[in-house]
Amino acid sequence: MQTLAHWFPTGWVHFLGGGVFIGLGVSLLFALTGFVGGVSTAYSAFWSWFSKWPHFQQPKLVATRNWRMFYGLGMILGAAVYLVLARHGHPFVTAVPAWQLALGGVFAGFGARMGGGCTSGHGICGLGSLQLPSLVAVCTFLATAIVTAHLVRALGGF
Repeated sequence: MQTLAHWFPTGWVHFLGGGVFIGLGVSLLFALTGFVGGVSTAYSAFWSWFSKWPHFQQPKLVATRNWRMFYGLGMILGAAVYLVLARHGHPFVTAVPAWQLALGGVFAGFGARMGGGCTSGHGICGLGSLQLPSLVAVCTFLATAIVTAHLVRALGGF
């Protein structure tokens, strides 16, 4: 049990609960609609309202942008509800300015879309349906994240 406390100093039950709800959510979405619940497609669907670039005007993006916006807004609202409820515990704290977080989100969304999917699409839905390309993508995401975190730490970033 000491190892669990070391790796999960704030506990592990809320992570398990979050995983169960995410799994139920994407399973329900797929079972009821046949749609895969990735977030990077929501990013492209969002831009289909504003950009006339042909990439963003693909019929599959334009036709599904309404439900994808609710999907994305649900994640944002879920995070906001968590922050309100977590005020008594360990709220999200960062020294990174909001504009840098927003810019990072734009770059991450663009990169995920250019990479053919994001961690939620590949890691949750793709691996859940035993897709080999998703396994390759998730391994690439993890390797890149690990290398980036070590580089940033070595450069004094955190």
